[in-house]
Amino acid sequence: MGPLVPDIISGEFNYIIALILGIGFGYALEQAGFASTKKLVGLFYGNDFTVLRVFFTAGITAAVGVIVLNHLGLLNVNIIFINPTYLWAALIGGTIMGAGFIIGGFCPGTSACAAATGRLDGWSFIIGSIIGIFAFTEGYPFFKDLYYADYQGELLINEMMGLSRESFGLLMVFIGILAFVATQKIEDIVNKRKNKWSSASIRKFTLISSIPVLIILIVMITPNKMEVMNQRIDTKIAAGECKPLLIDGDKLAYELMNNYYLYNVIDVRSKVEFDKFHIPTAINIPLDELFTIENQQLYLQNIKTNIFYADTDIHAKKACMISRYLGNSDNYALNISAAQFEENFFKPETKTIPKSKSEDIIYNFRLDAGKKLLEIQEAVLKMNKPLIKKEKRVAGGCS
Repeated sequence: MGPLVPDIISGEFNYIIALILGIGFGYALEQAGFASTKKLVGLFYGNDFTVLRVFFTAGITAAVGVIVLNHLGLLNVNIIFINPTYLWAALIGGTIMGAGFIIGGFCPGTSACAAATGRLDGWSFIIGSIIGIFAFTEGYPFFKDLYYADYQGELLINEMMGLSRESFGLLMVFIGILAFVATQKIEDIVNKRKNKWSSASIRKFTLISSIPVLIILIVMITPNKMEVMNQRIDTKIAAGECKPLLIDGDKLAYELMNNYYLYNVIDVRSKVEFDKFHIPTAINIPLDELFTIENQQLYLQNIKTNIFYADTDIHAKKACMISRYLGNSDNYALNISAAQFEENFFKPETKTIPKSKSEDIIYNFRLDAGKKLLEIQEAVLKMNKPLIKKEKRVAGGCS
């Protein structure tokens, strides 16, 4: 359900809405003539390219939808599942699929559509599919090595071509336009008919084709939601309008020692920097990932006070303002860098020998705070680990 569940549509209705969409999809297939084998295999004989045109239109519509939703910040494309590529399995499976399509006249989806309309050939195709699934399952140990051969990971065509999603989407639209024109010509030649395009039909085709092109071009030339937010926040920071609340390193250490459960400490540096050192009890959300929906759930909450820190206080302030911009005003930014915090509390060898009573108090406080914070970190990690029950053999009884 894309960006709609669970933020807009309740998860309980997910399957109901999926059922409604499935019925709509089946209806669209049937209306397109995909319950007929003659319509489907016409693609391979060159006399009817309805299959190509319908699925090309669906693919382009979906691509444009993904591009627009991602641009508006409603869909995080980075968490969309991508089928991993196993080259030999794809080649052999594609060959079997294509051969079955030509011989049987259906693909799995269209066979279900035909069966729903009561066609016997659709039902026979489904029964054959079930037999094939059973045969593959039983023979899996023999096919396993071939099935996993030549693993190439999660491949995306646009990344392999060095293109952005928007550029690739635009390319697909132009390929679709050429395919529509070319297949129409091929149909006319194979069916031996003269089909001259009228000026009205040319205008209609041009208008419809230009819509996805214009949408993608608008996406390409306009900033996305994250860029707009960053620009507004940077402008306000530069103008001195944004003055986030700051917290001192010693104050943060004291609060964590006594009330760590009241604070949501967030490290906005990279994961590599976080793994090298982080303030105990902190979680890692890189600055450029604060806008993702799953990460917003971690700091747009009303239970704990957010405290952001980074390699510079500027980045910490920016993270604080992003959280405020998105709706959570209960935020603080650490006024020192992560490196400075580490030096103050976890590197005794770098501490200067106190020369006055006040310096001696600070020195001893930081020395004790570093040890206490590490103890708290270890205790929190233990609490988060699952409980492992050990089985004991009880002696006694009858044997």
